[in-house]
Amino acid sequence: MRRPVAAVAAGVLVIEAVVIAFVNLVLGLAVKRQSMSLGGLAPGAMSTGAFAAGAAFALFLLCCAAIAVRAAIVDRSPGRFARIALVVCAVLHCVLGAAVVGMVGWLAFVAMMVTLGLVVATLVLYAELGAPRNGAAPEGGGTASPTSP
Repeated sequence: MRRPVAAVAAGVLVIEAVVIAFVNLVLGLAVKRQSMSLGGLAPGAMSTGAFAAGAAFALFLLCCAAIAVRAAIVDRSPGRFARIALVVCAVLHCVLGAAVVGMVGWLAFVAMMVTLGLVVATLVLYAELGAPRNGAAPEGGGTASPTSP
């Protein structure tokens, strides 16, 4: 069950990355063509910021999708950095879900929560494959005792 969940999560993250990049591209072009300004900020700076933010966010989502694809292919738990990236992705989806429910609507909220669920499921399903926790007995069965002469 781990592999399909990770694969679906990767697919959803790729679709979301494309949508986020497209939305920020449209917003940046609208700001640039209409010479919009907010708080005295130059329209060029605002459109460049929208392009950069969209590209950075899409790149982050694609990296998270690559982590999920790798986990699905090798069927092993992601490394420490990869788990941290997936946790950041999950937290980001929580925050975005709370924001989009007011601005876009409940359908966008449901999409964010489905993505959140897939990312968290990937983390949880592969957590049992991780290294033993501190204080756990070695694989040999127990602690070695010194032999007496």
